[in-house]
Amino acid sequence: MSGRKQAQGRRACDKTVVLLMVLLILLGLVTLFSATYYQRTASGDALAAVKKQLIGIALGAAACVTLSRVPYRTYRSPRIMLALLALSALLLILVIIPGIGVSINGSRRWLNLLGLSMQPSEFAKYAMVIFMAGALDRRGEAIGSLFGGVVPLLIVPGVMFLLILEQPNLSTGGSILICALAMLFCAGLKKRHMALLSVMGLAVGAFYAWSAPYRRERLLSFRDPFAKMSDEGYQLSQSLIALGSGGLFGMGLGQGRQKFAYLPYPESDFIFAIVGEDFGLAGCAAVIALFAAFVFAGLRVSLSCRDRYGCLLGAGITSMIGLQAFINMGVVTGILPTTGLPLPFFSAGGTSVSMIMAAVGILLNISRESGCASL
Repeated sequence: MSGRKQAQGRRACDKTVVLLMVLLILLGLVTLFSATYYQRTASGDALAAVKKQLIGIALGAAACVTLSRVPYRTYRSPRIMLALLALSALLLILVIIPGIGVSINGSRRWLNLLGLSMQPSEFAKYAMVIFMAGALDRRGEAIGSLFGGVVPLLIVPGVMFLLILEQPNLSTGGSILICALAMLFCAGLKKRHMALLSVMGLAVGAFYAWSAPYRRERLLSFRDPFAKMSDEGYQLSQSLIALGSGGLFGMGLGQGRQKFAYLPYPESDFIFAIVGEDFGLAGCAAVIALFAAFVFAGLRVSLSCRDRYGCLLGAGITSMIGLQAFINMGVVTGILPTTGLPLPFFSAGGTSVSMIMAAVGILLNISRESGCASL
């Protein structure tokens, strides 16, 4: 028996997931440098943003390696789940309190802890995934009942959604609800219940977006951003100009012009536009292919897991990363209404990249215990 446990402990994690993560991180650093090097006149260092991102990557790498060796079933413990949810709720409440949460551009989404800035919503995303995986595993066949099994499970994601709306941050709150719905679908949610919940979610999102004039203008502007270029359509217009300027193979690393006081947030929400301008359609296609391969590899790890909990946990982590990438790229290309959501592994933000890498560490442990180590 001890020999079997040692053999399990020596199992390698999935090399494909590791390789894809490393490639996305490296491409993200190159793109971040291109998006921010011109700021050296203000900071005195062309690599200032890259160095800051490397701190988050270093913390994320340490968390990834550590969590890849912690048995994923540990998170199934009710005590662990409740502790993660309680910490998420506390941080989400603290961030919306004036004087405690850091307000930037009218949004209060950050906390300053020991000189480091963090976004509690990034932690809440994966706390929700861990909770949903455990709850769905325990509920089993009960999710066949809409009001008896499904609706109670949505209370926790719903509360997180409402707290994040107070920041305000509709995109992150919405991604939590969509990911929860995706996990329900993976657990065997009935199609009619899936359709009903999807329609209800869209109705809630539309009502919120329509309830304030500036959100309503932003919602409508993505249909024809150039008609509202002086107002709510400005960001998307500049993004589309950047993408169009790149052509097939791009203008070259750092040669793009839109980041020079034209494109807002080129280092974060609209960094994919920098990919398009510098590396063209070919570069965008390569990035999309890498994300698609990452999602495929993550789902393969999940499906190869021997138990229901590990399968749901892996699927939830993969869905959250894939969903966030799809929404960000959809916004930048004008497929979706303009909203603020970082591109995983690319956008500047230590909290985002470190939390994603930590979540990948859990996914790697699932692959390690499932014996899935293909390249």
